[in-house]
Amino acid sequence: MTVVVGGGAAGLCAAILIARTGLKITLLEQNDRIGKKILVSGNGKCNITNRHITPERFHSTNPEFVRNALEGYDLESVVSFFDGIGLVLQEGKEGKMFPMSMQAAGVVEILEYEAKRAGVNILCGCRVERIGKTEEGFVLETSLGVKQCQTLLITAGSVAAEKLGGNNSGYMFASSLGHALIPRHPALVQLCSEEAWVQACAGVKIPGVATLYANGEEIMQKEGDLLFTNYGISCLAILDLSREVSLRLAAFEYCELSLDLLPSYSKERLTNLLTAHITKGSDKPLLLWLQGFMHKKLAKVVLEHAKCQSAQEGALNRKEINRIVHTIKHLKLGISDTRGFAYAEVATGGVDTAQIDPETMASKLVPNLYFAGEVLDVDGDRGGYNFHFAWVSAMRAAEAINRSIRSR
Repeated sequence: MTVVVGGGAAGLCAAILIARTGLKITLLEQNDRIGKKILVSGNGKCNITNRHITPERFHSTNPEFVRNALEGYDLESVVSFFDGIGLVLQEGKEGKMFPMSMQAAGVVEILEYEAKRAGVNILCGCRVERIGKTEEGFVLETSLGVKQCQTLLITAGSVAAEKLGGNNSGYMFASSLGHALIPRHPALVQLCSEEAWVQACAGVKIPGVATLYANGEEIMQKEGDLLFTNYGISCLAILDLSREVSLRLAAFEYCELSLDLLPSYSKERLTNLLTAHITKGSDKPLLLWLQGFMHKKLAKVVLEHAKCQSAQEGALNRKEINRIVHTIKHLKLGISDTRGFAYAEVATGGVDTAQIDPETMASKLVPNLYFAGEVLDVDGDRGGYNFHFAWVSAMRAAEAINRSIRSR
């Protein structure tokens, strides 16, 4: 018998593919239902994969593993799998692929139906507490009693999103079976700041550009929405930067964002725009004047950082206009932390892939042991890439398990 530990994306996909060949398989899920992370993905729409799959969109301490694992398993492989269970995909923005229903709940229900139809024995509320290796296979001590199997696939996910069941269990099982672990850090997560001005702007959301600096060195830049919050900053551009921020903070580097609040305007164009809207002799308050171009809360912050001496629009001089423009295009925000694993969509690190065969997802250390999905030291960019790796690694593991059992 084969046991799959973890009823998320990778576990469900692998279980279906294994059971379809007639092999006996049991899937153990600690939560009261399967697919909890799938249910909340893509804001409830389930971003299943992405049209633009390349190794560069994935991260690992072992990039060669990622390249080998993805080879031959492109977008069409995933589309074909879902088409085979009656779930048609459609493309959205940035190449994101969603179910036509745009409902994550439907994805989970269809996966569950297909798994049960194929003969998968799904046990929810089954927490695995310990895994031991025997000559015959594996012994699992669980909250529902002892389970035994000849083949074991660990798809227990990562430590991210604790409310959805994220924890260290997969790492602990891997470690207890002799596998090395790469340090874990939050990724695709909001960022925290101790600066008072950002709290004063809580609730303001704008399109912008965020540039990350670490110890004064420019690291990377991302464009997208920026959402100011009472803890710091969030939204798409920030999530895209967060992996690098998390790693830099862990290395005790000072992280700072430079925010462009009006990215659609160059400095020259913005300078001309502001200058053209100054009425000489006007006693309009400077804050009210700047509200003609941006949100009041941000306008107040810009004026405070620009240190303008003038109080009225009509008194502005060229030097003050330049300072205002520079502040709008380069507003600095120090980053003190991330919001941690509790709010992270994924985690970096995991089971060291140097000890995993990328073609089969089999352990190089323990016979008949396999891994797939987030538990491995592979994480992807925002936009369906993490799910893509979950499906692909599950497909590889399932095919290898089927071949191995048939050949015994």
